Amino acid sequence: MGQLFAELSWLTIGMAAGVTFAAAFVKGAVGFGMPTIMISGIGSFLSVEAALAILIVPTVLTNAAQALREGWRAAWESIILYRKFLLVGFVFLVLSAQLVLFLSSQVLFLLIGIPISLFAFSQLIGWRLHLRPDQRDRAEPIVGAVAGFVGGLSGVWGPPTVAYLTAIDAPKREQVRVQGVIYGLGAIALMLAHIRTGIVSVETVPLSTTMLIPAFIGLWFGFQVQDRLDQEKFRRATLFVLVIAGLNLIRRGIMS
Repeated sequence: MGQLFAELSWLTIGMAAGVTFAAAFVKGAVGFGMPTIMISGIGSFLSVEAALAILIVPTVLTNAAQALREGWRAAWESIILYRKFLLVGFVFLVLSAQLVLFLSSQVLFLLIGIPISLFAFSQLIGWRLHLRPDQRDRAEPIVGAVAGFVGGLSGVWGPPTVAYLTAIDAPKREQVRVQGVIYGLGAIALMLAHIRTGIVSVETVPLSTTMLIPAFIGLWFGFQVQDRLDQEKFRRATLFVLVIAGLNLIRRGIMS
């Protein structure tokens, strides 16, 4: 991995920065999608392992900015409210991260892309999962487990999380804040897990850190768009992002 990063051309680094900017813009606008877009976009010209290594630092810090946009008290309340999701997701993320080095890139892309596409298409054609308040206690740890397992393998845990937040009818601002908290803590767990696997190392962290510049510029522009979206436009925008990202991942899985 270290040798690969040392041999990257300026053109390749610029392409990675462009993908990072676009991913952060989408994240600022709809609250998620950054790892999904980065893993699929950067994975178009680098390995999935390299894409994972690049997305770690900007993912951690942009999620922190998103979670704390309304202050630390609101972020802490979200942690308490979704504690089951976070705890179960963390355990499954750490466990599944160990499988990255044993699965092919093709398998990883298909494992991520197929469920993303199915979820987004079903929502766009009118099917909408709805969970009553009394169903939340049972559903939350299950969704957390799924999100953590997929996140550990790919760095992408948005679709199950968004599906759950949509199913419980969380308002737009709460969705965005909660996603920042969940993805931020998940990104930290992912970083720690991949220090063990070697994906995150002294050779890969400098380039990942460099991606903070395009990431925060893109995030700021995305926030401006988010503030102007009403609830329904916000929901449909999230689904559109999922469709594009999911189909691209499937394409990569079939062609790699």
